[in-house]
Amino acid sequence: MPRLTPQPYQDLIRVFLKAGFIFSRQESSHIVMSRPKTDRPIVIPNYKEVSVSIIKSCLRTAGIDREEYFRLLVD
Repeated sequence: MPRLTPQPYQDLIRVFLKAGFIFSRQESSHIVMSRPKTDRPIVIPNYKEVSVSIIKSCLRTAGIDREEYFRLLVD
C-alpha cells in the first residue's frame, strides 16, 4: 500500500466530497465539511500542502480507511 504524503487541500476536498461530505462553511483559512453519518465535522486547513498528521486525523474522524482514501484520491 502506498504511503500517505502531504496533499494540496483541493485534493482532500475532492476526496471527502466523493465520500459523501458536503461543504458546511469556511472560517478564515479552514474549510468545514460534514455528512449526516458522522458525529463531528471534518476541518481541512486551506494550506498549499496539508500534513500527513492532519490527513490521518480527518480520515479517522470520517471513518475512512487508507484503502478507500487511495481509491477516492485516484478516481
